[in-house]
Amino acid sequence: MALTNDQIQRYSRHLIMPEVGVDGQEKLLRAKILLIGAGGLGSPLGLYLAAAGVGVLGLVDFDRVDFSNLQRQVIHGTADVGRLKIESARDRIGSINPEVKVNLYNLRLSRDNIAGIVKDYDVIIDGTDNFPTRYLVNDACVLANKPLIYGSIFRFDGQATVFKTPEGPCYRCLYPEPPPPGMVPSCAEGGVLGILPGLIGIMQATEAIKFIIGKGDLLVGRLVLFNAMEMKFREVKLNKDPDCPVCGKNPTIKELIDYEQFCGIVPSRGAEAGVEEKDEITVQELKNILDANGKKIVVLDVREQEEYDIVHLTMSKLMPLSSLKDHLHELDTADEIMVHCKSGMRSLKACQMLKNFGFKKIKNVKGGIDAWAREIDPSLARY
Repeated sequence: MALTNDQIQRYSRHLIMPEVGVDGQEKLLRAKILLIGAGGLGSPLGLYLAAAGVGVLGLVDFDRVDFSNLQRQVIHGTADVGRLKIESARDRIGSINPEVKVNLYNLRLSRDNIAGIVKDYDVIIDGTDNFPTRYLVNDACVLANKPLIYGSIFRFDGQATVFKTPEGPCYRCLYPEPPPPGMVPSCAEGGVLGILPGLIGIMQATEAIKFIIGKGDLLVGRLVLFNAMEMKFREVKLNKDPDCPVCGKNPTIKELIDYEQFCGIVPSRGAEAGVEEKDEITVQELKNILDANGKKIVVLDVREQEEYDIVHLTMSKLMPLSSLKDHLHELDTADEIMVHCKSGMRSLKACQMLKNFGFKKIKNVKGGIDAWAREIDPSLARY
């Protein structure tokens, strides 16, 4: 393909680099890259890959832009709140480089649809934030022999690598088993420095461009770890596991599986945590109990102090899950205790802990303080 005069001007800083040149830029213009997630990591990926002249970008996401996204998801703006992320991202990409073709996939990836999507792309980039999808994407890429560029972020820490079978390890070689459900907080629970996904996402974009133009040393077999508080990078060597069930010498996973089941996520989340459905209440039921004021009720908030300072119920008692065991003596086993957190997941763990220590009258508040703000008191802040 011959570059047009406009393309020569747009990509001139690439063209004068011997490592890229006309040949490398033409490879970028022919490239097809799939971005899984149009959020924190997907934002810098979409912006910079579009600016670099990648011919086709596929965007997979089913979420809508929320105000809480704007602190880090820079591909979206205030006016985009409420829009589908993939549509907001498409418009921003188009404003940067209208030559880029953007394919939109407004869906939740599953074992039933992912193979039909990844087959059409040269490189897959994982910008997801949950373990079932990470294992799903990894296995789909291994089975389709597609390079996967991985990144993850949490609070002040990020990591990135390239999983490229058969030469290097895959995600399962790094993490053979998922952590127990709820063990690793999400960014919504633990927070993330807004700048961090920009840095990690740009690292992923850099690896994608290097792969396409066939230059440089890819992060295959190397995991880069970054700590923003210390402003330090370090590198860990990753070895391919010969016994890996998906990319090893004798793989046992030859087709996609149920990844939510694999990660221990089941529909009955309360039962999984040892809390039965009868031990959960809605925020409306909690309000009715408090309004009746006929019983001694303890409303226990198990979020962290920083979250409590943002918004809390005036009648609640703060006792963070992280230090709950050290403060159980402050509770009476005879009390009726209503436990809540932000969304209802950490409170499930707190209820199980309380049950293990002999507390009988405990109930988990489904949806947590976020549900209370939505359904009971819209004047409360949401975060």
